[in-house]
Amino acid sequence: MKGTRYTEQQILDIPLQREAGTAISDLSRLHGVAMTTIYRWNARYGGMSKDETRKFRQLEDEHRRLKTLVADLSLDNAMLKEVVGKKW
Repeated sequence: MKGTRYTEQQILDIPLQREAGTAISDLSRLHGVAMTTIYRWNARYGGMSKDETRKFRQLEDEHRRLKTLVADLSLDNAMLKEVVGKKW
């Protein structure tokens, strides 16, 4: 997967500029980002500080890890039920 091209501070500055009244088309041209990306960043990071963003990313990583753990355990559970359910 390709790494991010923008730093966390740059991503946080773009929604702040948007809130200050700069037009989306001007921001996309200035930073070289698609307008949909700016809308997505605004929805996700709008109004957050740097510390809140760091905590948000940590929670996302933990959530992703827990989802894979639950998926693995449910797969094991289904496999065990299948083995126990067979008549020998």
